[in-house]
Amino acid sequence: MSFKYYCMNPISKAGIDRFKDNYEKTEQIEDADAVLVRSADMKELELPENLKAIARAGAGVNNIPLEKCAEKGIVVFNTPGANANGVKELVIAGMLLASRDIVGGIEWVVEQKDKEDIGKLAEKSKKKFAGCEISGKKLGVIGLGTIGVQVANTAIHLGMEVLGYDPFISVDAAWNLSRSIQHINDIEQIYRESDYITIHVPLNDHTKGMIDEKAISMMKDGVVLLNFARDAIVDENKVVEALKEGHIKKYVTDFANPIIAGVENTLITPHLGASTEESEDNCAIMAVKELKDFLQNGNIKNSVNFPSCDMGTCVAAGRVVITHKNIVNMIGQLTKVFADNKVNISDMLNKSKGEYAYSMFDVDGVVNENVLEQLRQIEGVSSVRAVK
Repeated sequence: MSFKYYCMNPISKAGIDRFKDNYEKTEQIEDADAVLVRSADMKELELPENLKAIARAGAGVNNIPLEKCAEKGIVVFNTPGANANGVKELVIAGMLLASRDIVGGIEWVVEQKDKEDIGKLAEKSKKKFAGCEISGKKLGVIGLGTIGVQVANTAIHLGMEVLGYDPFISVDAAWNLSRSIQHINDIEQIYRESDYITIHVPLNDHTKGMIDEKAISMMKDGVVLLNFARDAIVDENKVVEALKEGHIKKYVTDFANPIIAGVENTLITPHLGASTEESEDNCAIMAVKELKDFLQNGNIKNSVNFPSCDMGTCVAAGRVVITHKNIVNMIGQLTKVFADNKVNISDMLNKSKGEYAYSMFDVDGVVNENVLEQLRQIEGVSSVRAVK
């Protein structure tokens, strides 16, 4: 069985090279079984009927129409943790740059470059750029996913006291979190006590604008706020007001926009969080691995719109995978089609995620197109595919 893939953005060769002989790159998205994407906006894109999967080489998926994909049975993957170290390092750099006016000092030296007594001038002027150390300060981490955990653990090693907030922390994240980190159940404690606050939550209906006027008002005077998650999580108009009033000392963000660009006491990078060779390679490798396992075996790992399902490599005569609505008697209807066509099910797996579900059936015989079409005709079924 062969597959075609389409790249909406340049994707690292480290990932693309993992596609072997039965994979062909196409320049026409209409022909693609799978799409690889980074930041390209797919929300207004007409999704091809043949498209089976989209892999985002990164964590955020706000550029992909998740609901529309789910309705069509298109599985959307992301690559959580693949770029975590790159983002973590930039967050730590942001804290250091906000604590000591390194940028101002560098700019001053450039301005004085033609003066012969620049050394003496530097000794007289350096007080203007003096700052504080982060060791001994209190850091509040909002969101303890892979990036948040790495930032928190690194801050501990830098001598900071760390408060972590995440009501939905995963078991894996909890195991990886340093025992020195204080897990907070009330986010307002983060606002009240932290000298530095860093945000690491996904953008969704619950988190959009969560750092609002009320949250900012609870923060300590002189707080440093870091946002390497998404700009819409923060009400940046209120941040600008707080910066002008001196309530927020520095705002460090990776998202340039007209509201915040050029505002005094901001440090803004042009979305550099995952812009390292290592992060781009890691994301591409993980995205390709996810696509191949799904296309070849029907397994789902790290999908944002369908549940994780893994039955390994198929050793039975055939395997059929089905995306469908999470509704009553769906499994009964699916298994009836197999039974009516005298196809014996040797193993199966069904899992749901919200309104949608995914079913995998290993069978003792080859399933013909007639059986697949009968499955497709069941109300609530989005896609049916024989992977073997």
